[in-house]
Amino acid sequence: MNELKENILWRALAGAQQGFATGGAEALRYAPGFPPLVAFADYARPNLGAIEPFCEPGEHLYCAGWSGASPVGWQVEAETSMFRMVWAGPMPAVDEAPDAVQLGGEYADQALELGTLTRPGPLGRRTVELGDYFGYFDGSRLVAIAGERLFTGAFREISGVCTHPDFQGRGLARRLMLKLVRRQLLRREQPFLHVMRDNVNARRLYQGMGFEVLTESVVRVIARCG
Repeated sequence: MNELKENILWRALAGAQQGFATGGAEALRYAPGFPPLVAFADYARPNLGAIEPFCEPGEHLYCAGWSGASPVGWQVEAETSMFRMVWAGPMPAVDEAPDAVQLGGEYADQALELGTLTRPGPLGRRTVELGDYFGYFDGSRLVAIAGERLFTGAFREISGVCTHPDFQGRGLARRLMLKLVRRQLLRREQPFLHVMRDNVNARRLYQGMGFEVLTESVVRVIARCG
């Protein structure tokens, strides 16, 4: 489990997800259209200059594990911490969401709109290409989603979990998450997720489902000046 504790985004972008990445030997990010996450080969001493050709001035990028002073030409827009949680429960006995709709590119705009409203974390229009995404609809309106983002080795992240405010409290996101957990375990993968430190309610929900905290790390939103 130690390999899940540090620099997992770098391992994903340099390995199994390199087809979704752009950058070089010292810095990588998801390509435009995907979540604006950036990773560094040495996350304790990141070479921000190496990522400059691959981002726009003022573009907000998310990175984890780095807490030093920002170099000239960059600024830290926000800083907090997040928990990485790993599944420690049993295999869900049944598919909790057999009626959920698998979301392909035709639902990308709706997924991004729902994510922009509910802010489960950084998203992009092409996020649904990173793994399996499922959702619930009310008529033609997408009202809940959950899917997969990071993938490296046997570890696969559950991400983008959100529900429209009008439909919260019905257990829709929970059912979608357990569907993903079951699918991943059947593929002999280890489910994990991230949750911000101040999102206490979500963390309690995930712990009640079967996730446990593995580690906590600094997370920052950074941007190029000018």
